Amino acid sequence: MSATSPMRPSVVSQALARDRLGVPSVIMFALTAAAPLMVVGALVSSAWGWVGVTGFPLAFVIIAVVLALFSFGYVAMSRHITNAGAFYSYISQGLGRPLGVGGALVALLAYNLLQIGLYGAFGFFASLILADKADLDVKWWILALGLWLVIAILGLLRVDVNSKVLMVLLGAELVAVTIFDFIFLSNPAEGGVSLEPWTWGSLKDAAGPAFAVCVTAFVGFEAAPVFAEEARSKNRTVALATFLGLAVMVVSYAVTSWAAAVSVGADALVPLAQQPDIAAAGGPFFPTLAEKGGAWAADLGLILLTTSIAAAALSYHNTTARYAFALGRERVLPAFFGRTRARSGAPASGSLFQTAIALVVLVLFAVQGWDPMLNLFFWLGTSGGVGVLFLVFATSLSVIGYFLKDTRGEGAWARVIAPVLSSLALAYIIWLVVDNFGGLLGFAPGTENAAVWAFPAAYGVVAVIGIVWALILRGTSRQDYDSIGLGARATTRVEAPDYAQL
Repeated sequence: MSATSPMRPSVVSQALARDRLGVPSVIMFALTAAAPLMVVGALVSSAWGWVGVTGFPLAFVIIAVVLALFSFGYVAMSRHITNAGAFYSYISQGLGRPLGVGGALVALLAYNLLQIGLYGAFGFFASLILADKADLDVKWWILALGLWLVIAILGLLRVDVNSKVLMVLLGAELVAVTIFDFIFLSNPAEGGVSLEPWTWGSLKDAAGPAFAVCVTAFVGFEAAPVFAEEARSKNRTVALATFLGLAVMVVSYAVTSWAAAVSVGADALVPLAQQPDIAAAGGPFFPTLAEKGGAWAADLGLILLTTSIAAAALSYHNTTARYAFALGRERVLPAFFGRTRARSGAPASGSLFQTAIALVVLVLFAVQGWDPMLNLFFWLGTSGGVGVLFLVFATSLSVIGYFLKDTRGEGAWARVIAPVLSSLALAYIIWLVVDNFGGLLGFAPGTENAAVWAFPAAYGVVAVIGIVWALILRGTSRQDYDSIGLGARATTRVEAPDYAQL
């Protein structure tokens, strides 16, 4: 059969665009998925109140150390496996194809929750800015739908176009965060600069929820292998992007959360964050910035916070679309998901799929009148972060299993020692997070609410569905089953029409 047969897609339609991303571009997808101003100005600022501890700087460092240990094995595995569905592919080849498919569905759910949750925060903060500066009362969901449309368009363009957009937004944000840190540290609360947020005593009373918040903040550090198929000098790019991205995250998160605590006062921080009017404003970060740095600083911060949320939503959209593409290419999902646009090389079907899901959720929240920050941003976002934590743990175990079969020239530290240490630490963190999941969602201890068990249970349900589906494929389509986790090397039959020209 010829290469142009209508029964077989073009090379372009089965492969992402190659050699379009260098180290800076890949780092953009990692860092903007967990933008520092969004993390501290929105997530941590509110978490001070509902978690009730000030020790986030220490928690960020602890989680970063665990993720760094994980990254040694993760990067080593990326040298031997190239697949846009990174977690899915690694778990498939390290722990077996059924568990890999289960992990793939967990990844799709987790990244969708993370991406869609950001629309709530964007709509909330954008509506605050318009109300304050233009005296316009615009519903949050209208603004969220505006961002949804922009991301829907960008998701179909060349990946390097997306990376340039992210680069501009992240650059402005990092400059602003540095200025804000200087303002906070130059204006400490009475008693001077306090190191109390760096102590275990400031964290131990709610370590589980605090760790969960921090894990959510670091989501994105694992993005480099997802874009490996589109990266130049893949091995070098993935390693540098992963470790450099992780380093920038931990420094910016820990220093900024500490600087803000210093300016408010360690003893006053939690009570202030729990005041109803402060909580309704998104926490004490921006009110304190306005007080210590002036209205211009708070205004600039809110604008850049909103753009950083938009950048993070775009980054998660790209990641989610590539997972769907990887699963479609290997026939775990219907074949049309494994298609790219001929001109841009973007995973068109996966992008449109994620766009459609987001629209359904936004319409549902708008009709029901649910809270965009608590129910959409915090519940979906933090639950998505916990899902990624499950995947990181499974991938850490898969590194051990993968290199147990063949060392492939990797040293003992990357293939055994670091993965074992990270697996033990991640297992403990997962236990703390799950045990305190109600507190993570903002409920008082002992509160009965379906959300406390529904989100963790959802991951178990989709994982089981994935495992069962893989076993069905093994019995009904051995060729498709054998291609699971192989990425661009997969050899599969194509029965769907060619949508390469979308």
